[in-house]
Amino acid sequence: MTMRTPLKTARYLGSAKEGADHFWKQRVTAVANVVLAVFLVWLVVSLTGADYATVKRQLGNPLVALGLLSLVLSGAIHMRLGMQTIIEDYVHGEGAKIVALMLNTFFTIVVALVSIFSVLKLSFGA
Repeated sequence: MTMRTPLKTARYLGSAKEGADHFWKQRVTAVANVVLAVFLVWLVVSLTGADYATVKRQLGNPLVALGLLSLVLSGAIHMRLGMQTIIEDYVHGEGAKIVALMLNTFFTIVVALVSIFSVLKLSFGA
């Protein structure tokens, strides 16, 4: 027989046993995406009409590459978290839910790796 009360058992744990971590990660990446998207729009507008050498030189700048890599990582994390929420809310079978969550993670990793490779290739002057 346990001396633990039901309140002690349930305290500080949500249904996923992770608290508000998911919520805050999604909000922080959303704010980061807004800032980084403004950077991307500025970059595209500033390169509009520029010749190939100017674009290549600008994309070779380490600060520009870091900004683009940050956008890729923040966007990928935000995408994975958002899709995870949708899958958890609308996929009702446990097996299908686990498969969908795994595919979501793998898809996000592939998109992030391809994007990172592209940015690095542009940055190092392929």
